[in-house]
Amino acid sequence: MRINRKTAWRIFYTVIMGVIALTMVLPFVWMISTSFKIEMEVFDFPIKWIPKPLHYENYATAWSSRFSFPMYYLNTIKVAVLTTLLQVTISAFAAYGFAKIKFAHNKKIFLFYLATLMIPAQVTLIPSFIIMKSLKLINTHMGIILISSFSVYGVFLLRQFISTVPNEMSEAAFIDGANHFQIFSRIIIPMVKPAISTLAMLKFIWTWNDYQNPLIFLSSEKLFTLQLGMRAFSSTEYGNQFALMMAAAVMAILPLMIVFFFFQRYVIEGIAIGAVKG
Repeated sequence: MRINRKTAWRIFYTVIMGVIALTMVLPFVWMISTSFKIEMEVFDFPIKWIPKPLHYENYATAWSSRFSFPMYYLNTIKVAVLTTLLQVTISAFAAYGFAKIKFAHNKKIFLFYLATLMIPAQVTLIPSFIIMKSLKLINTHMGIILISSFSVYGVFLLRQFISTVPNEMSEAAFIDGANHFQIFSRIIIPMVKPAISTLAMLKFIWTWNDYQNPLIFLSSEKLFTLQLGMRAFSSTEYGNQFALMMAAAVMAILPLMIVFFFFQRYVIEGIAIGAVKG
């Protein structure tokens, strides 16, 4: 059977992408596999991808260690959920204003706002710290929640989607007596739900994995998030026990896997819509 040139290139690209995907997945699989091993089996070669027997006690040991992982979980969930809700809400309102409300110098203000994306986050750390200190929000969860609740990228992403909603729909709603808030909540939000879901998932993941802001703004261990807790866990006697470290790492990323499982449909839908309309 002869294969034409187009099919051959497609097979070639599929194989290359498969190899790249495999190299990205292997470290994750190794982490999960190692979390069920005893320490003596961690660096065995060839690698035992499915250890026998499975040592579930690694998870129990990490969870019940002197580092309070339940507290770290609660702190991280609190910060990630509140930050995500605030940022999505603020970004959606701002995006609607830039996309659908006509005011003086709308485009110029938006371009100036968008230009701040070029400023590295590290540059604003000291001003942010000074502001939070003057507001007495240092060493509080509210401080890092407020710091992370404003996003230029979030406004840009939602504005691009809202701009694709025909203006005739808003104008018809105005004629029927609707105000901006009613148009925003009843017309715009349902139509850009995939974009909002995408932003929410991305922000939740970024906040969950954030190490810099908690490190700068938190000093009390009772307020630590999982990232700081993992750092403290690895800097003690547990740092040399790779099986326990991998068990703690799996526990840290498990909520992210659950979030992605539930939101992946909306993310794929949002990307598909953006590809068609973009």
